[in-house]
Amino acid sequence: MNKNIMAALLVSSVLFTVNAQAVPIVGLYNTGEGITVDKTTDTNYQLTNLSGSSIYGGYGEAAVGSGWPISPWVADSDTSHWLTPTANRSQSFDPVRNGFYLWTLAFDLTGFEPSTASFTGRFSADNNAVAYLNGNPIGIANDFASWYSFTATSNYFVAGLNTLEFIVVNIKQLSGNPTGLRVEFTSSDVTPIQANALSSQVPAPGALALIAVGLLMFAGVEKPRLLASK
Repeated sequence: MNKNIMAALLVSSVLFTVNAQAVPIVGLYNTGEGITVDKTTDTNYQLTNLSGSSIYGGYGEAAVGSGWPISPWVADSDTSHWLTPTANRSQSFDPVRNGFYLWTLAFDLTGFEPSTASFTGRFSADNNAVAYLNGNPIGIANDFASWYSFTATSNYFVAGLNTLEFIVVNIKQLSGNPTGLRVEFTSSDVTPIQANALSSQVPAPGALALIAVGLLMFAGVEKPRLLASK
């Protein structure tokens, strides 16, 4: 095979191998993720009123285990836990003054291509909730006894800091008025910006070294052939 063809194949192969692959989005935490002790503060989710002012300490408390109102709420698991405004999960809240709760999770896509991002998940809320990504609605939860799905498509993501919000509406119940939020992510993907460098055909330093070695090898093979032909 002609050495120029072999060199071109090597360059193409190396360029292909440095193409970055999609990775999970960092910062998408389930509610109560990693928490094993009941009444532990989850600092991943900020808790505010609709005007953005912190309420009840500014974060939720993980409700680990069983006990009312975990039943009739979706049962607890090791994957996620319910977050409640205070450590008292059964506390009643005034639906007139504090009926709306804004739970916010922020994650950073700096260094990634937002047009390649996506995620799916499920959530539940007492009494119900709407999920938003950067102001775009992505799902509705209608009660606290079932899971409801949410999906974020690529056109909803932005470069840098992204904001996922869950607006929970709490409605007075005859048996009490607790409130809470439960969130689990089931998938996520995003591609590093470096992957797009492939279109400019500029290989990484390591790739350049491999190409140089390969070209020298081809040169070494070709030289004896040329001498033999003389």
